[in-house]
Amino acid sequence: MNSLNIPDQKSIRKLVTGIFELLFPSGDPEKEKTADEKLILIQEQMKVLVTGLGGEGETIVPLFFRDLPGIRSLLLEDAGFILASDPAATSLTEVTAIYPGFFAIFCYRIAHYLALLPVTLLPRMITEYAHRITGIDIHPLARIGTPFSIDHGTGIVIGETAEIGTHVKIYQGVTLGALSVDKSTASRKRHPTIEDHVILYAGCTILGGETVVGRNSVIGGNVWLTESIRPWSVVYHKSEIIVRDHKDYEEPVNFII
Repeated sequence: MNSLNIPDQKSIRKLVTGIFELLFPSGDPEKEKTADEKLILIQEQMKVLVTGLGGEGETIVPLFFRDLPGIRSLLLEDAGFILASDPAATSLTEVTAIYPGFFAIFCYRIAHYLALLPVTLLPRMITEYAHRITGIDIHPLARIGTPFSIDHGTGIVIGETAEIGTHVKIYQGVTLGALSVDKSTASRKRHPTIEDHVILYAGCTILGGETVVGRNSVIGGNVWLTESIRPWSVVYHKSEIIVRDHKDYEEPVNFII
């Protein structure tokens, strides 16, 4: 068995932040390298990482950087959609510079491209770096359309075989997962399909490879969903409000401190 040269976290951080800086320059006057110098440096760094993990660095790296402008175009659509969706966002620059949801999407899109080439391990390391930084866990082989919006984002999990359409908005704490964790299902579709123009509100959990959320649907907060729903559906919990009255209020029997 050939040994692999597993990169450390610092190498992954340098690669990810370097590619991000290429696509969305910060204009930091302390960074004296020209764009061409940065490009060459990052290309060489990626080549070392891909080759060390058993990949064809000489072939894969030129393909990646050839198509990087196309990835940037997708990301700009994502950023524009986030800007249009979030009343607190004031500009594209704000979205690309500080929004953790956008950074997680950026990491996913570059990792997804590499995973399809295919490149082993490195795509997972890139998305796990995003997971550590943002709390958003997206498997690089998930299929996510453009544009895509993540708001707040912390605690989001999107599994390997999940499929997400275009103009989908996801809020914090959403899980797109499998019904069970069983190694025998590794080659099957285990995660749900989310069609176009769907909103998934905070804390909802959608499970199963056969579960389809139809287009233009809204899934409310904390909903647990394991079956398909038709397009234009609204799924929510109906909460009950009890107002205490000193005269006839009875303490609930399941009251727990």
